[in-house]
Amino acid sequence: GHPHRQVHNTIINNNIIMTTTTTTSPTQEKDSTIQQLLRQQKQTLRKQIRTRIKSSYPPSVTTTKLLAQSDLTFSRLFALSQYQNAKSVGFFLSMPHGEIQTRNAIRRIAMKDGKELFVPRVGLDFEKCDMDLIRCDTKLCSLGDGDDSGAGDDIGGEDGEGGGELFYDSWPRNKWGIPEAPTSTTGEDVAQPGDIDLLLVPGLAFDTHGHRLGQGKGYYDRFIARMRNNGNEDGSAGCGGKEKKPFLIGVCLEEQFLEEVPQGIDLGGGGDGGIIPVSDHDYIMDMVLTPSRTLDVPKS
Repeated sequence: GHPHRQVHNTIINNNIIMTTTTTTSPTQEKDSTIQQLLRQQKQTLRKQIRTRIKSSYPPSVTTTKLLAQSDLTFSRLFALSQYQNAKSVGFFLSMPHGEIQTRNAIRRIAMKDGKELFVPRVGLDFEKCDMDLIRCDTKLCSLGDGDDSGAGDDIGGEDGEGGGELFYDSWPRNKWGIPEAPTSTTGEDVAQPGDIDLLLVPGLAFDTHGHRLGQGKGYYDRFIARMRNNGNEDGSAGCGGKEKKPFLIGVCLEEQFLEEVPQGIDLGGGGDGGIIPVSDHDYIMDMVLTPSRTLDVPKS
């Protein structure tokens, strides 16, 4: 036969031999195709939601509307028994714009409600692949003139942004403009499984089934896995029964809550009918809060 063709056949045969002996089974190949599809669907969805947020909350005029929506969401948090009974709360510090603003809520948690507070650290250059939550010394809050800490359910000061410094104001900021706990923090200040009763989880989008669309880095899913998987083995999480710590509450703006698939997007959807596609390592929220709703996610 033709020498060129012969060589070609050998390569094909070698490939076939390699495939059968070392690499993937048909099931694994199918899985990896599904994973790729999921990734693509999530990317498309992220683009849509980011565009939606930009048009609803342009960076230049963030303040009033964004703060009002944020404070409405967190007043729902403060009404929950899960919050009232929690001794410790994991909470994120928000980007300067484009996402729900947490400053007023943190002021109340730290000053008025006296809960133990943990906030994320991923490293200023995101050099760590994993996120830690660091216990804060919230005594460094000072009362600003505009802030009346006895003001019932009021979250912020009169101008919407409670006055006065907060413990993280002197921290360096990472590339997203988010303050990061200084790395001098000692080991015992890093959250261990069982330390956090309630974790507030940010996301680009959430749906009616408690599915979350993150930024795509996987920080929260890996952190939750660490907290939950180790937490119950030695009973240290002390959560009697099947309840696992931390209790997960997704928080988002109205524009980030999906009740139906956005136009022009083809999503396979989760097997449970959720809109946001999820894979095995994606954690489902226990609750989702928006400015207008408190969603108790039905247990599957």
